[in-house]
Amino acid sequence: MKVPEMRSNCPLSLSLDIFGDRWSLLIVRDLMLHTTRTYGDFTKSAEKIATNILANRLQLLEDNGIITKLPYPGNKVKGLYRLSPKGADLIPALIEIALWGEKHISGTDDCSPFLMEVKKNKTKFLKKINETLI
Repeated sequence: MKVPEMRSNCPLSLSLDIFGDRWSLLIVRDLMLHTTRTYGDFTKSAEKIATNILANRLQLLEDNGIITKLPYPGNKVKGLYRLSPKGADLIPALIEIALWGEKHISGTDDCSPFLMEVKKNKTKFLKKINETLI
C-alpha cells in the first residue's frame, strides 16, 4: 500500500491519517467488543459499510499495525481480524469519544451495554477488555 504524504509532523494529524475517517474507529469498536471478526461480520454492522470501503479500511488498519489478520480455522480464504496491541491502545480514546457523544449528541443510544459497563467502572472495563485481547 502506498504510504500517504505527511501534511505535518503533528501526532494528531498523523494519527488521523490512519484512523480519522468515519469507518476505521467503528472497525476498532467492533473488534473491541467482539475480539475477533470476519469480513462478513463487519458487513452486517448497523452502519452498513460498503464492501469496497470495508476492504480498504481493513487493509489500511492492517498495514499500520492497528489490526492483524489471522487464518480462519478450516478455511484458507477467510480471515479473522483482531486488534493488535497497538490497536488496543486506541480503546481508552474510543471510550472517551463514545462518552462525549452520549453526553453531547441528542438521540444517541444511552442504553449501550458497553457504555453502561464503562460508567459503572471504567478501570474494570478496560482491564477486562485488555485481558480478552491477550
